[in-house]
Amino acid sequence: MASTLPLLSLLPALAIAGWAAFSPSTALADGMPVGEGLDTEELKRLVHQDCGSCHGLTLKGGLGPDIRPETLTHYEPDILETVILDGIPDTPMPPWRPLITQEEAQWIALYLLNGDAQ
Repeated sequence: MASTLPLLSLLPALAIAGWAAFSPSTALADGMPVGEGLDTEELKRLVHQDCGSCHGLTLKGGLGPDIRPETLTHYEPDILETVILDGIPDTPMPPWRPLITQEEAQWIALYLLNGDAQ
């Protein structure tokens, strides 16, 4: 991850989604908490700076839609993860798969859905 995040900071016009804190009770099917071993502070920065460049620095919307938890309640985490990784064709939402891992996208999706809740 250390090698991918500096690249992301150079791409402020691109954005996807994100928020504040990881819920430790959220786990993968194998029981390991999502985000274990990730630099979650860097991922939070990514969400607010890079995603915020399109979704608004407060994530209330801009070029892209509002991506705060209360507006994403109809999304399942795996759907958000797919949107983050693959983007949305024919829209400004870019694919982030070349720049972040699946585990990072999974963490971001959960962060977007849970906000600052711990």
